[in-house]
Parts: sequence; structure tokens; C-alpha cells
Amino acid sequence: MTRPNQWLLALTSCCLICLTWMSHGNLVLVVSLLFVLPFVISQAFLVCVGFIIFSYFRIHEAFPVLMPLKIPQLLALASLAGLGWQLWSQRETICWHRLQTLILLFSGWVLVSCVFATNRGEAFASLNGNFIKIVIMVFAISWLPQRLAQLKIIPYLLLLSGLLIGGLALFNKANGIGLVEGTRVTISRDIGSMLGDPNDLALVLQFPVSFAMAYSFHGPKWQRALSVLVLLTMIMSVLATQSRGGLLGIASVVFAMALMRSRSIVLPTVISGIGLLALVLLAGISERSSGGAAEAGIDESAMGRIYAWQAAFNMAISNPFTGVGLNNFFYNYYFYSPHWDGKNHAVHSTWLQILSETGFVGLVLFLLMLIGALRVSYQLLKRLEAHEMKPLAQGLWLGTLSFCVGGTFLTQGTTWPLYILIGLLLALDRLTLNQEANHARVRQGPSGT
Repeated sequence: MTRPNQWLLALTSCCLICLTWMSHGNLVLVVSLLFVLPFVISQAFLVCVGFIIFSYFRIHEAFPVLMPLKIPQLLALASLAGLGWQLWSQRETICWHRLQTLILLFSGWVLVSCVFATNRGEAFASLNGNFIKIVIMVFAISWLPQRLAQLKIIPYLLLLSGLLIGGLALFNKANGIGLVEGTRVTISRDIGSMLGDPNDLALVLQFPVSFAMAYSFHGPKWQRALSVLVLLTMIMSVLATQSRGGLLGIASVVFAMALMRSRSIVLPTVISGIGLLALVLLAGISERSSGGAAEAGIDESAMGRIYAWQAAFNMAISNPFTGVGLNNFFYNYYFYSPHWDGKNHAVHSTWLQILSETGFVGLVLFLLMLIGALRVSYQLLKRLEAHEMKPLAQGLWLGTLSFCVGGTFLTQGTTWPLYILIGLLLALDRLTLNQEANHARVRQGPSGT
């Protein structure tokens, strides 16, 4: 077929699809998915990563022009189709890790807490709408990649997404768009986006900082320069949110990286202390209407956290086994808080969120899962010291530490960051162990014959 005929055929096909769509609505969209099914099967991991990026960074909410396209929903369906096919076709090679057992135990207890929740409708809505997707994607990330080259592109996609969100945050700050308390930046607050809360925005931006920090010390010069640029952009955008939890998360990343590159603990401590002080001054936290210098003694923001933490502990004492249920803290705040100011508040602590919503049993299972993730991450950090995947291992280690520090002041126990890290840790551990086993067999081959 000649080139003009190919163009004519393509143009005619596009026109027919458009006409059919105009007359039959989304039916043609479902039929069209059949044509991309081979790509979904062969590139299931990339599709899965695309779904995670859109779900975590809320790209479609940051750029509302994308919302009518329903990209997250389409990527979710494609991810499930690809995962199902991969699991069926490669079921003999699937490896099970004990960390996955801990994930299932914690997830099972979350389900139990939903059954006994004070507001079952809200609990199951959160379970079905978000948490189940997160748990499924942990297994998808850990099982779908078949080559280390697939994992290499993950940090770059995270950095690109962080750069997009961070750049938009700085743009909003410069133009006074969606500011909270007069100084704190948000994104798409007018449409009710999760990024419309400064603390949640800081949480989203904090996650890629670990990978930007790790890749700033590895690779060719252009890669290091680009990583530094992304790192500075994201730090500046976290500063614009004026979130103290976000600042502590960044300080922990700086401290951990300085500690890895220095033989003494004194220098990293001094550098991190000075850096944290500089970040606080640059962020202008003293200018906040809540938690600023204008408030004497313990400021309103700090007291709000203390009241929320007391409420969380009271919820756990009243419901020691199952807590009040997934995503039920907000709706129970009035009944358990020692102070009522006319509105409910978030818990602002990962540990107390898990304690209040899943009880002491849930907290123990969550901590066991987190300790398991830290253990795998530290083992990878030592085992891959001279490996090409060392930057990724460092980024995962820094990200896990940052989660532990920032999570003390940010609510992220049942959101994406930790579970993405766990999925990547399991995938990296599996693929590098397989690579080492293959190299060992190759070395033993000639001697065996």
C-alpha cells in the first residue's frame, strides 16, 4: 500500500470512530480498547506505573483539562487486565515474599476495622475507592517488571511528575492562586482536589525528593544537573506550602544522605540542623496566621495537633481492637476530642491515624510491615553497593526514612507513598536476586561441564 493510501485509510478510520462515538457515546471507547490490548499486555508494568502516578500526584486534578478523559479509570482497567494476564501466563515464576504476607495481614485487619466501624458507609467507601487499589498495586509493582531496565525509568517518571506539580505550586504561589491563610500554596482547591490542602500537597511533593537527592550524586553530569534542578524546585515548592511535616521530611533526607557520604555523624547532624533552620526561615512559617510568630506560647496549629492526638488516643482506648474504622477519625473527632472549636480536624500523624482507625492490633501489624520494609531496604542498600541499581536503592532507603519522619506530622498511613516504596523494594529485591543467581549459574557452567 502506498503512503497516500495509508494516510487516507488512517484518516477515514479516525472519522468513522469519531462519528460512531458521537452517535453511540462511550461504547466506541470500550471497543477501541480492544485494539490497544496487545500493548497493555506487553507493557503492563508501564500502564500500572501510569495509573499510580495519576492516582498519587493527581495529575488530572492539577490540570483539570485532563479530567474529562477519565485517564485514571482507563489506566486502572488496563492495569488490572495486564496484571491478570501476566499472573496467568507466568504463574509458575511468581515469587512470594514474607513482606507481602505482612501486607495482607494488615489489609485484612483494615477490613475487620471497616466491619466494626462507627460509620461503615464511609469506611467501606474509602476501602473500595482507594485502599484496595493501593494494595493491589503493591503486588502489581512487585510482580509485573521482568527486567531491571523497567525499574530504571521509575525514578525519572517520579521526578518528572514532581517537577510538574512543584512547578505549578510555585506558579500559584507567585500569582496568589488558591492561597490558604494568605501565604500557604495549594493546587486546584476550587475543585476540591486533594492537592487543595497544603499538608497533603507537601506530602505529594516530599515523595520524589528522595529520588532527586539520590540521583544528584550518580550518573553523567547532565543527569546530576537535572536531578539538582528538580530537587531545588521541589524543595522550594514544599517551602511554599509552609508544612512543618514536609520540612522535617526533607531534613531527614538531607541527614540520611550526608550520613551515607560521611564517616562521621557530627558533620551530617550539623549540616541537617543548619539546613532545617534555613528551611524554616525560608518557608516563612512565622508569617502563618496559624502557627506563626504572632501567636504567643504554644501556637494554635500546635495545639490543634495536640487536641487531635488526644482524640486519636481516646478513640483507641474506647475501641482497642478495631479502632473507629478506616477514614473515620474525622467523623468521630467531636466525640473524643477534649476541645471543640466548632469543626472537625485531621489527625496529622500516621501512627495515631492507624492507632485510632484500626486499634492497637492494626498499629502492631502496620509497624511490623514498616519494619519489614526498612529491613529489605537496608539489605538492598548494602547488597547493591557496587551495582548499577545503587541510586534506586538509595532513593528507596531515603524515601522510607522520609516517610517515617514526615509521617509523624502528616497523615499517610493508608495513602500511596509507603506502598509504592514497598512494591518497588520487592521488585528490586526479586530482580537483583534473580540476576545474581543467573550470573552464578553462568560461572558454574564451564566448571560443571
